[in-house]
Amino acid sequence: MRFEGDIPVKRVLISTIAFIALGVVLMTGAFAGNLDSLRGNATLSETNEAGDINQVIENGRFAVNYRQQPPLIPHKIEKYQINLKVNQCMRCHNWQYAAKEGAPKISETHYTDHRTGERMDDVVAARWNCTQCHVPQVDAKPLVENTFSK
Repeated sequence: MRFEGDIPVKRVLISTIAFIALGVVLMTGAFAGNLDSLRGNATLSETNEAGDINQVIENGRFAVNYRQQPPLIPHKIEKYQINLKVNQCMRCHNWQYAAKEGAPKISETHYTDHRTGERMDDVVAARWNCTQCHVPQVDAKPLVENTFSK
């Protein structure tokens, strides 16, 4: 059986059946071995205790670890919106609102266009995405040993 301009249906059927058979062979080979999960050799009905949740430190700041380190954010920012039109960090940290809100004012470097050296009234577009450099502080144990020294 042939359709005009198409490859024979028989060839398509044989290719499809061969592909499915190959998939079945590969899947049975994967399940035949002895696999361990990241949980170890535990069954699905067993559960482990939940780990400690890292908390954001609301009062206080961590020490600076290196020169020119961007300050860490001492509060939660999970639901903050930052996109081309909106940056919710600006409602407290922009120079117009910082004193009233009791928040640290954004550095003057964020208002200077690095290409022209011109000082602007608003934050320069290159500095608009705060979370590119600033991250929330968390009292988390390091995943690996840190040998960094100043």
